[in-house]
Amino acid sequence: MKPEVILHSFGYLTQAAGVTIAVSFAGIVIGFVIGGLVCAARVSRRAWLKRLGGAYVSVFRGVPLLVQLLFIYYFLAEFGLDVPAIVAAVGGLALSSAAYQAEILRGALNAVPRGQTEAAVALGFAGSEIWRRVLLPQALRISVPPLINEFILLLKASSLVSVVGIAELTRVSMNIASMTYRPLEAYVGGGLFYLAINLTLAGFGALMERRLNAGGAR
Repeated sequence: MKPEVILHSFGYLTQAAGVTIAVSFAGIVIGFVIGGLVCAARVSRRAWLKRLGGAYVSVFRGVPLLVQLLFIYYFLAEFGLDVPAIVAAVGGLALSSAAYQAEILRGALNAVPRGQTEAAVALGFAGSEIWRRVLLPQALRISVPPLINEFILLLKASSLVSVVGIAELTRVSMNIASMTYRPLEAYVGGGLFYLAINLTLAGFGALMERRLNAGGAR
């Protein structure tokens, strides 16, 4: 093994890591918005909304992310919709992650004791106030650890966006391996970047969880 290959490629890997983080972050944020809407449909009292939300979750959790990315990038082009690679990458990650985030949020809402809602109603809170001041703050606190975990999983899954031409960590590591004929060093370098990013995210998640738990205990 030649560590100098990793050092020589450090700048390329750093730039690729920035692309990986940016694409993943955009995917998780947009996915959170979509997931919130899907969660609202899943907990709605209207049967057709529940079925619609359930269908979304079933489809996007049941179809592999790679297939979703290829579908967005290539299939839509057949109908004259030339989707840019970055839009296909972020959109595919967001749509897929939204299905998982919707279930995380729904589980967090179900974990809030039902007595909290009953007490709020007894105190005269309106429906919107119950959601804003009682249910959502507690659900978000409960959902932080699994949402951080979903972010880590999505960041690792972002390696699949290389199929639509995005120069993220995995793609750049492959390019370095093909140019230097040193695949071990290239993939070790890329793996170390993934590890550093994910350990940072895990530490941030643990810090957020401690702060939220301390705030809830007051």
